[in-house]
Amino acid sequence: MNDKSFFWRLVRYYGWYTAGFIALLVVLAILEQEGLPRTWIGYMFMFATVVLYAGIGIMSRTSDVSEYYVAGRRVPGLFNGMATAADWISAATFISLAGGLYLQGFDGLAYIIGWTGGYCLVALLIAPYLRKFGQYTIPDFLAARYRGRTSSNPVRILAVIATVLISFIYVVAQIYGVGLITSRFTGVDFSVGIFLGLASILVCSFLGGMRAITWTQVAQYIIILFAYLIPVVLLSTQHTHSPLAQVSYGTVLTQITDIEKKFDADPKEIQVREIFKAKADDYDARLHNLPTSWEQGRVEAQQYLEKLKRSNGSLIEIRAASRALSNYPKTPEEAERAWQQEKAGYLARAEPPIPQATPFAAASPEASDIKRNNFLALVFCLMLGTAALPHILMRYYTTPSVHETRKSVFWTLFFILLIYLTVPALAVLVKYYIYTSLVGSDYAHLPEWISYWANIDKAHPLVSITDVNHDGIVQLSEIVLDGDIIVLATPEIAKLPYYISGLVAAGGLAAALSTADGLLLTISNALSHDVYYKMIDPNASTAKRVTVSKLLLLVVALLAAYTASLKPGDILSMVGAAFSLAASALFPVLALGVFWKRGNQEGALAAIVVGFVTCVYYMLHTYPSLGGSANGQWFHIAPMAAGVFGVPAGLLALIVVSLLTPPPDPRAMKLVDQIRAP
Repeated sequence: MNDKSFFWRLVRYYGWYTAGFIALLVVLAILEQEGLPRTWIGYMFMFATVVLYAGIGIMSRTSDVSEYYVAGRRVPGLFNGMATAADWISAATFISLAGGLYLQGFDGLAYIIGWTGGYCLVALLIAPYLRKFGQYTIPDFLAARYRGRTSSNPVRILAVIATVLISFIYVVAQIYGVGLITSRFTGVDFSVGIFLGLASILVCSFLGGMRAITWTQVAQYIIILFAYLIPVVLLSTQHTHSPLAQVSYGTVLTQITDIEKKFDADPKEIQVREIFKAKADDYDARLHNLPTSWEQGRVEAQQYLEKLKRSNGSLIEIRAASRALSNYPKTPEEAERAWQQEKAGYLARAEPPIPQATPFAAASPEASDIKRNNFLALVFCLMLGTAALPHILMRYYTTPSVHETRKSVFWTLFFILLIYLTVPALAVLVKYYIYTSLVGSDYAHLPEWISYWANIDKAHPLVSITDVNHDGIVQLSEIVLDGDIIVLATPEIAKLPYYISGLVAAGGLAAALSTADGLLLTISNALSHDVYYKMIDPNASTAKRVTVSKLLLLVVALLAAYTASLKPGDILSMVGAAFSLAASALFPVLALGVFWKRGNQEGALAAIVVGFVTCVYYMLHTYPSLGGSANGQWFHIAPMAAGVFGVPAGLLALIVVSLLTPPPDPRAMKLVDQIRAP
């Protein structure tokens, strides 16, 4: 088919699709005005979008290897850019990025700077050369580039392990986001919501591989764009009298700065912060008296439960006491880890609010320097991690030519920019609403959205507002909002029509599904192509290869869904870990594989192992949830930015080991010349 006619046919199809989606919005807005129950609006949004994705997946089903792995290498640059943007705008970006900016203020910009800068590295260092290589997977490229005199399998195996682990951590975060959205807007349990969302993911990736995923992701990007921009336009119009929030939210930011100064000196706020400081001191005393304090606390919890039972306490009180006893640390070591976290949490709440617009705000110059260093370290890890993420790099195998690949990277940046310029505006506008509408309100008349979101996950509430000083009035320090709900709850917080809530949920679902599809396909393709076909059964038929990929995809998806149901951490933390691991394990071998001919198989093996082990060791050593401690940090760098140590270690290992061992295979040298030729 002629490339131009195919391009314009796609333009026509997606033009009609966009018009149809706008019509759906108008119809649901009218139905809401006519009294259609909110629940039905949420169901209709979820059902309509999932059916749409399923339809595209069914129409794009294929057993052809080229179509299944790389969409037949015929995706135009514009549409590949749109699909890559959808693949990129994951649950972390759509659901959590604005929440990170809301909670961290200026420091949250590290994510936007790092991820955007990463795409510049992709365009300059990686994408065109991968397309010139012209195979199917990242392990494929690394095995060919670092082939040994006898075999390329050692590099291939390590690359597959790294690809699977990085993509698995990332996909767990996406499925967690799917569960969050599904449970909120259908009313089912969080764990059930995860597996319902999983069915939506599998419809596309299972049937049609990269071909189905690509055309679904283009459709998903359009929904993501509407879902993110429309609420912000409405909020901006209310508060700045301009629909262009990206350029007008500065006036609201100035007002927020003034309000924060008042909160900082408010006697009631100070009283609440002092209560939290006292609680932190209590945990500090317990930590100093271990193990005696652990044993004493366990006895007190048992006695309190028995007292409630003897005095006919209420069922709610008995259940709460019983739950507290069952959750009590089982050993002094477990108590030390748990109490350290509790102490850190109360100390954080005892601090004044983080100024939204102040860079690296801290109580002392030393603490500010630590924040700045962490900011730069995180930017570094996100940039290099972006340039090494297997599921993103795979997308550049799908274009017809190297020229289209370069165009695709430009369009990817453009479509991401439309969202990223809006994220800070959304965070600021929502914070203004919280400061002016929720803070200072009466506990007896809290808005309904608080109970909605608090009840989604009762074990780890996404919203918590407690009258700490018992004055009946909400203080800012008494509010705990999980960053993962800021975007999803925005329409309810701002009292926008409910069809906007449904639209935002559809956008969040599209973001999580699009990335999860790409990640699951990356994992299954690495296992089926690089392990099964390249190493186990090189004579396998094309149909058998695709079938094996589909079966592996199903197994990995179920395992990822189960892991997500255990709530291993917040979305941004999991995603940050995936980026540090990708940067540490894969960036050195990818970048130097193109630009340094002397790199050989031994150096590549050393780089992947040393980079990965350094990164994992630092995370385990410093992340409290993994058994580490903040006391083990190097230069006060947070575990999320562990790649700042893993990348230099990997680069050094590759260079030193390559120089100490024989030069690379001549075929590898020839490959470098080939992919670097214009």
